Amino acid sequence: MSDRGELVLEIPSAAAMDDLGRRLGRLLRGGDLLVLSGDLGAGKTTLVKGLGEGMGVRGPITSPTFVIARVHPSLVGGPALVHADAYRLQGALELDDLDLDADAGSSVVVVEWGRGLVEQLAGDRLEVDLHREDGDPSSLASPAPADAGEVDEHRTAVLRGVGQRWADVGALLGVDG
Repeated sequence: MSDRGELVLEIPSAAAMDDLGRRLGRLLRGGDLLVLSGDLGAGKTTLVKGLGEGMGVRGPITSPTFVIARVHPSLVGGPALVHADAYRLQGALELDDLDLDADAGSSVVVVEWGRGLVEQLAGDRLEVDLHREDGDPSSLASPAPADAGEVDEHRTAVLRGVGQRWADVGALLGVDG
């Protein structure tokens, strides 16, 4: 951990990524924004599957790359999970058409490929950068298959808290740096 607001975790498998998602999911509340970035096939959707399990939302959670956004209502009386993917969007105007700000106060909003597009939705947010051990920048030409995050290979997750809510993300997760 480089500072209180940033936590670096080694993720050895898809199961460990899913577990991280479940742990984060149990912490989430309406109004939370998570911005996921990183390599193709690094496990962003696998992390969101775990978030959904931890939050107790209706699934299945699959990559929203082609539908852009999915809403998963809570099965346990908690907030809904809005899972969006900005990969195919041409910019902020197309993202505005999704009307994510309408859900931002009451739902948990998670946006894959959202860096530079969604930060205005919430003053406090958790930014999660995922990197594959074998990350190949030349593979960025097209999205990975939906199950690409399922392959067991080493990843690194950098969780960066922005704002008071996520000021000490390591403590929230019970992880010492």
